[in-house]
Amino acid sequence: MTPPKQKPDREISAGVIVWRHTQEGPRFLILYYGHNYWNFARGKIEKEERSFQAALRETKEETGLSRRDLHFTDYFKVKENFIFTRRGKKVFKTVILYLARTSKHRIRISTREHQGFGWFTYREALKLFPLERDKNIKQVLKQVADFLETQTKQKKQKKK
Repeated sequence: MTPPKQKPDREISAGVIVWRHTQEGPRFLILYYGHNYWNFARGKIEKEERSFQAALRETKEETGLSRRDLHFTDYFKVKENFIFTRRGKKVFKTVILYLARTSKHRIRISTREHQGFGWFTYREALKLFPLERDKNIKQVLKQVADFLETQTKQKKQKKK
């Protein structure tokens, strides 16, 4: 007799895709966690916390960027869903990501969690995620890049 399948644990995190305008186009802030793992500032939602509050808290903790340093894009929120294994148990994870522009060039990373960071163009950022497991983050990056490109085109048309 086969044992009944256990439901995976559920985990929800939130974060911010931080970008800044440059002559080459948008550059995205991506943090290096070590072991060839890069990602946006993000973390688990704590009890009684809303996803936006968690995203702000995690971004402040991990980058030093506060709410006043970030200009959020209204109506942009993307979810990343995936399953992974932690200590032999499957975990279904949802990550809610918001989009915000900053004019800050320097950030202060949490050295407890990260080993470095970089500001990357869309094409450069894609190279950070070469593995099959990275397909979700590549899709998120594409959504953001497409969204920002559409926004730029709309602004140019309004100026005409």
